[in-house]
Amino acid sequence: MTSVKEQQSIQTEFQARMDQDELLNCMRCGFCLPTCPTYIESGHKESHSPRGRIALMKAVVDGLIEPDEEVERSLDLCLGCRACEPVCPSGVKYGFLLEEARDIIQQNKKHSAPVKLVRKTVFEGLFPHQDRMRMAMGLVGFYQRSGLQTVTRKTGIMKLFPDSLASMEKVLPKVPTLKEMKNRPEHLPAIGTQTKKVAFFSGCLMDTMFLETNNATMKLLQHAGCEIVTPKNQACCGALHGHSGEKASAKELAKRNIQAFEDLDVDYIITNAGGCGAFLVDYDHLLKDDPAWSERAVAFTAKIKDISQILYELDFHKKVNMQLPYQVITYQDSCHLRNVMKTASAPRALLASIQGVEFREMKDADRCCGSAGIYNIVESEMSMQILDYKMAQTKATHATTIVTANPGCLLQMKLGIEREGLSDKMRAVHIVDLLLEAVESRH
Repeated sequence: MTSVKEQQSIQTEFQARMDQDELLNCMRCGFCLPTCPTYIESGHKESHSPRGRIALMKAVVDGLIEPDEEVERSLDLCLGCRACEPVCPSGVKYGFLLEEARDIIQQNKKHSAPVKLVRKTVFEGLFPHQDRMRMAMGLVGFYQRSGLQTVTRKTGIMKLFPDSLASMEKVLPKVPTLKEMKNRPEHLPAIGTQTKKVAFFSGCLMDTMFLETNNATMKLLQHAGCEIVTPKNQACCGALHGHSGEKASAKELAKRNIQAFEDLDVDYIITNAGGCGAFLVDYDHLLKDDPAWSERAVAFTAKIKDISQILYELDFHKKVNMQLPYQVITYQDSCHLRNVMKTASAPRALLASIQGVEFREMKDADRCCGSAGIYNIVESEMSMQILDYKMAQTKATHATTIVTANPGCLLQMKLGIEREGLSDKMRAVHIVDLLLEAVESRH
């Protein structure tokens, strides 16, 4: 429970730090309401809509309400999908308001000892250190390969955990060995005529748990005629920190990444995870008040491009023959890739160009799947409600392959398949894995 002293500190910081012009930009027109998953799934509860949350923030700034548990609960329940932004006539940057509000609350409230320990471990001890991420994922890999996973399942230990976590354990990808995770190329030549020189943002989870997807990304870039540089001193993008009220840490990670990439003579910095890309492309806003870094951040963000976008711009789908055995495929948008990076048509064009497959558009493909970083763990009930709707739309397409462009979305859709008992009829894959599969199936 937030104390009176904590509420006073939060309110003071809201008044000092919240962008009041941005708060006033909201005209309360309601265009955001049909796009907001939590507003829809909560039975059209106003406080769980973007418009309602902005009203709560402004009321705290104006001293009309206290920043109590109800305010915090409303902000916590937001997925941060930012689907409200493209439809807003006033162009309200809701995502920036949400991150600022969450940071103020988290930095001014007293956490219990267990919560403090978990946050410190995750935000300070693990994600900023890629060597520790590799060790942590190495333990998961050992669990999978040693037989412990089989024993755990047979003894029914997983039944002690919530259903969503037990199902999540089943859909985790096979984690590579520590040796494989450490053996990462820093430079790769283009295949054929070189068209571009790019840098690859390899990420933290992407370069450990989803290592094969990173490998597939680099192979596709090579086939597209790109020389690739992957700096070893890059860091976690900071999205998890920025979305969870750890803005200072997010800024430090941003500075590390800018420094790692800015001296490379490259045309673009390529990402393959919608969530990471969207946070990277917002570094200019994150560091706008830092005179030493603001211009450097602008230069950095200007080079960020998603893998599907660069492949499309380089006419990969026209120059490279892709073919697969007949299957019906559908595409689930990564919220941040679509709403922040404005990339929606490129992945669809790439998928539609694969010979032998039938592409079917899913209803509400642009609605969040409920993953949202760690949202499906900390807000499991709402996440599963949203996922159930998404799976209903997926099944309506009769697709056998669901394609995504973000690791969180991928795990969430795998979880949906598992929950629906469709593991023998349907699969979920990252777009680059499917594209490489289509390229290599020719041989």
